[in-house]
Amino acid sequence: MTNMIDRARDVPKNSLRGAVRRVLLVCGILSSLLYVVTTVLAAMQWEGYDSASQTISELFAIDAPPKSLVVPLFLLHGVLLIAFAIGVWESAGRRRALRVTGGLLIADGVVGLVTAAFFPIHLRGAEGTLTDTMHAILTAVLVLFILLAIGFGAGAFGPGFRLYSLVTLVTLIVFGALAGMEGSRLAANEPTPWLGVFERINIGGYLLWLLVLAVALLRTPASHQTRE
Repeated sequence: MTNMIDRARDVPKNSLRGAVRRVLLVCGILSSLLYVVTTVLAAMQWEGYDSASQTISELFAIDAPPKSLVVPLFLLHGVLLIAFAIGVWESAGRRRALRVTGGLLIADGVVGLVTAAFFPIHLRGAEGTLTDTMHAILTAVLVLFILLAIGFGAGAFGPGFRLYSLVTLVTLIVFGALAGMEGSRLAANEPTPWLGVFERINIGGYLLWLLVLAVALLRTPASHQTRE
């Protein structure tokens, strides 16, 4: 009798926890969409900006025309990403790899917030300072967190999701390397005709993976996640 009463009391708590978890997971979808919308709107605000040859970091560079738009929205993106990461952590159940993925995404969100708020780059042609160096270092850290998060999360939903995650990892590595080669030209203030394309494919692949992960977790019953 006592056990039945205890289980009855747990029902509202579990329902509330499940609702909160779903809201947190929806934040993952919103974070990806917000990032894309922000970069599109910012590029439209900057006459002469070329998305094919210029980086996303240049959209919130020091003295960049759309910086006042981009920074607040990127900060919001970071908050949404952290909220999603907490949702991933809560959804992990006994799946340690997925819990690690949640932790890595939290770290990714925090580093992204710090980068957007405190370490913008300078516009092309301007002399670089400490902020440019820190931006490059933190970007490298972000890339590491992203690759690890995808790697650990690959086995969360069977062979299909594992294969998709592997394809995403290969895409990120290949186009990240191509962007890195173009980046040396950026540092030398030389033309970078494909840098924006390579970077956007790279970031787009990651944002899409986050969205797919969020949808997959939303479609998985909370009770099933807890048992695994």
